[in-house]
Amino acid sequence: MEFLTELYNQFLSFFPNFLHPFISIAVVIFLVYSIVQALKRNFIFLIVLVVLLPASIPILKNVVDILIGFIKYLLGIQ
Repeated sequence: MEFLTELYNQFLSFFPNFLHPFISIAVVIFLVYSIVQALKRNFIFLIVLVVLLPASIPILKNVVDILIGFIKYLLGIQ
């Protein structure tokens, strides 16, 4: 998570401060859209993964927690 926040802060340093909220909203929209598209394409594979390999559930939960934490960071929700 720290790597993502550092990378994002470096990315924001290229733009003026008044654009930061708009960039954050654009990144959140793009991230949510990308996640939805990936889930739509691979939904059956995720179901098969969970059914055939139950140990993948904690891994998927961890990935979802990291993504939610990053989206909260982008929106300024603590």
